[in-house]
Amino acid sequence: MSKQQDSENSLQLGIIHPKSAGIDVGSMNMFVSYINTGGKSMVKEFGAYTEDLENLSAELLLNGITHVAMEATGVYWMAIYELLEQAGIAVTLVNARHYKNVAGQKTDVKDCQWLHQLHAHGLLRSSHIATDQYRELRMYIHERSLLLKSKSDTLNRIQKVLSQMNVKVQHIISDMEGVIGMQILERIASGCSDPESILSGIKLNRLKASKEVLSQSLKGNYKPHYLAILRNHLAGYNFYKQQMLVFEKYIEMLLAKLLPAQVPLEPIKKKTTKSRKGQYHFNVREYLHRLVGVDLTEIDGLDENTILTILSVVGLDMDKWPTADHFASWLNLAARPSISGGKIIGSKKRFTNNVATQAFRIGAQTMWQQKGTLGHLYRRLAHTKGAQKAIKAVARRLAIIFYTMVKKKTAYDPKQVVLNEERIRARKLARLQKEAEQLGCRVEMLTY
Repeated sequence: MSKQQDSENSLQLGIIHPKSAGIDVGSMNMFVSYINTGGKSMVKEFGAYTEDLENLSAELLLNGITHVAMEATGVYWMAIYELLEQAGIAVTLVNARHYKNVAGQKTDVKDCQWLHQLHAHGLLRSSHIATDQYRELRMYIHERSLLLKSKSDTLNRIQKVLSQMNVKVQHIISDMEGVIGMQILERIASGCSDPESILSGIKLNRLKASKEVLSQSLKGNYKPHYLAILRNHLAGYNFYKQQMLVFEKYIEMLLAKLLPAQVPLEPIKKKTTKSRKGQYHFNVREYLHRLVGVDLTEIDGLDENTILTILSVVGLDMDKWPTADHFASWLNLAARPSISGGKIIGSKKRFTNNVATQAFRIGAQTMWQQKGTLGHLYRRLAHTKGAQKAIKAVARRLAIIFYTMVKKKTAYDPKQVVLNEERIRARKLARLQKEAEQLGCRVEMLTY
């Protein structure tokens, strides 16, 4: 073989997945590109009904397809993904931004062929998809969060109706969702308009306001149409509250299934403390501790709700990310410097809708009032670089701690996140030295 032929062969990309296919997923049709058993390249269109998806899966199995790459927006990919997963086919869900940088791929037919070609050469990166049980958990948590938002919106509408009635009790009682606030709302909705009748039998000793002030705040315009709207909103509020409890039962049952069954464990104890607003009514902390093997709630800034949300997206298999830095990069919490000519000229901004990223950032936002090391880090960065960069930096630190604890099953040790005080001191001295030189002064170290 000549050197020219050898050079041409070395430039050809190797086939990593010879039995692969590409699927472009749509709302009502699927375009599939694959090579059949006769070695012929095929492009077929299937419908999106369940029977069509089953025929698509059977067609791929009949032709010996073992790896499939698909691209889709929205939730249309979920049905075909689960069917192919059950059939034992390795599915790679691709972010469209990763492969559409090449011009000329404008139609669905070309998209599926382009996906097929890239996947055959192993050039596509798979998006993280949790296992089936964690996807189920994520859906339950998502629906509960929607109900929580609807409940809060309905409570705002209730307070708006009270303002239209010129009833000011919502400004006197800080928590209208409490026992006393709900008792007052129920009596107003039932048609009671006399302040003395509304407050009779209600224990007011826990309130800061006196009974005279409350009676004065309950005088208003009790017209029938206001009361009708109030009753309707109050019924909606109670409905959302009951539906949240239903989804909490689903979540608790699923967590019980996820617990390791190798060692017989004692039953989970019931929650003894009172649940705050938005908190679960069962012992989430104990479920998480047994599921993960370590207590993640010991991490500053991460509570039960936040950790449960993160696990529903990430799962417990940390081997998908080789290192903690890979995990932080996937969460879009790592720095992405723009380098030109060997110099950093800025940083790239990238936006993400990752729910786990949002959870870590929310946890980082609470650090401004924490007294620990992470709280000190947040306040120092917020003072020097602004709140946005401080939130991202602390969220990255939280993600690395989370990754390490879940993967290595190690307990949280605040001493391991202690800041490098000597490095911080050296930076301060360097900055003071530079400012002094600009002013024509000199800084000397004094020893005592």
